[in-house]
Amino acid sequence: MDKENLLNKLSRRNFIRNSVIAATGAVLLPSTIISCRKGDNDHVEYNGQGFNEGVASFDPSQDRVILWTRYTPAAQEQGNPEIFLDVAKDKDFKNVVASQAVIVDANSDHTVHVDVSKLTSNTKYYYRFRSEKTKTISITGETKTLPAAGEATAVKLAVVSCANFQAGLFNVYGAVAESDADVVVHLGDYIYEYQAGGYGTNGTTATLNRAHKPAGEIIKVDDYRERYRQYRSDEQLQKAHQLKPFICVWDDHEVANDAYKDGAENHQPNEGDFATRKMSAIQVWHEYLPARVQDNAKIYRNFEIAGFVNLVMLDTRIIGRDKQLSYTDYFTQTGLDSAKFLAAWQNPQRSILGQEQKNWLVSKINGSSSKWQVLGNQVLMGKMFIPAEQLILTAQIAAGSTDPALFAQYNKILTELVTIKTRLLQGDPTLTAAEKARVQTVLPYNLDAWDGYPVERELIYAAVKNKKLISLAGDTHNAWYSVLSDSSGNKAGTEFATSSVSSPGFEAIFGDNPQTLAGFEQANALLIDDLQYVDASKRGFVMATFTATEAKSEWKYVSTIATKNTATVTAKTVTES
Repeated sequence: MDKENLLNKLSRRNFIRNSVIAATGAVLLPSTIISCRKGDNDHVEYNGQGFNEGVASFDPSQDRVILWTRYTPAAQEQGNPEIFLDVAKDKDFKNVVASQAVIVDANSDHTVHVDVSKLTSNTKYYYRFRSEKTKTISITGETKTLPAAGEATAVKLAVVSCANFQAGLFNVYGAVAESDADVVVHLGDYIYEYQAGGYGTNGTTATLNRAHKPAGEIIKVDDYRERYRQYRSDEQLQKAHQLKPFICVWDDHEVANDAYKDGAENHQPNEGDFATRKMSAIQVWHEYLPARVQDNAKIYRNFEIAGFVNLVMLDTRIIGRDKQLSYTDYFTQTGLDSAKFLAAWQNPQRSILGQEQKNWLVSKINGSSSKWQVLGNQVLMGKMFIPAEQLILTAQIAAGSTDPALFAQYNKILTELVTIKTRLLQGDPTLTAAEKARVQTVLPYNLDAWDGYPVERELIYAAVKNKKLISLAGDTHNAWYSVLSDSSGNKAGTEFATSSVSSPGFEAIFGDNPQTLAGFEQANALLIDDLQYVDASKRGFVMATFTATEAKSEWKYVSTIATKNTATVTAKTVTES
């Protein structure tokens, strides 16, 4: 079979092998009926078995939810073990709605995905998995179906992104588990592909025993599986999955850093064929984070919630993204070749979504009657246009320079720019044309985000201009609140962008001095026209609460990821109506 056909077959492989139809008053199958009738189990001492990665639920709708676990067979078990799933409306399993045998597939790393249908909307369910052969029972999971129109006055989405195991503890997941969120929206970078000692490693990695496994960069199916198992061994991530249903999309690190449809910054020729690596990563993603899709390469999908939220989950990373632009390709000995860069940047053929997904997105938004059209983006949609001279210095610092003279120059330039921008906003008539140009000559800071694909962003804004648009975003490891504006300066929507679970933010570039970071935050909020708020150093999540009249975002942060502490503070709250 040629490579293209192999990849297509893998893409369309059906990972949701098991399905269960719930029924009112289902009978819990007792051990005396369903266990081995020969009685051999009484004489066998099983060992090694367990539900070590916990349980999880995914893609809730009004009448169904995907339930997940991974079962490690006992040393004495052969083939694909049979286990049982019980679903009930009470934690004691007295009101059981489903009890059915399901098959563990060794070809999917012993993971189990069961799509349970005919459930009741806006209802909490309890579930567990058990092996009758080895008498092993999983922890009890909790999940909830989505409310139909009229069944809820508010919907709470906990928005998370960017969890690097090596960077520190997953206190943010612990805080989400303890929150009153209805659903967790995970915007990607659920794992990181780097080797032990690579990105994210810091002074606490060794003492916390957080070094990546396997030790090398993950490239093949077995590598990705071991990395997911390591992440899912984390007790706080397990707790979040146990108590909350997740809706997930991938970003780049589930494959490789700065990925796009045909390659990635962190994929080198000596690491094999990128298409094979990508499909291996996609296969394992679906094994551990199942989604209700027809084609495993196409994870964009939507969820109608309570009659006032249409949650549209996108793939701005893999399925249709053209390669990112890089400023380094446009620098000459005399500086930036702005004409050449602008021609490439404004090329109408460049896409972050791909034509098929773009058409689907516009159709889903315009076809929805919900007040809030909520985009689950991997990357920032808001404009981050900063003064050109600031951009050049920031790029040098971000590249790893520790030259004190460079930092001094950066601080001097930033102070000058802030002063000029303040005078401009105050209508100072003494400003010169040259001074105005310093703050009005702006360029996109992050070409890996929607800023690198401005023509397509404008097309989306124009196509859905009569809708209430809210963008949820991750990827940057920092928190942002921005107005979404079109090229004419008209408001197209609002963006609530979350900080990371553990991955380092701007403090990794500019240091952790509070005064330095505060100055950086204040300067950028002033110099970037659409930016209303930024936090450059804290780890946390966004709690997005929607009602029929309001959309509220709360930026919640934990105080540390070096020791276990799930307490949060809400540092910023905004409300859109």
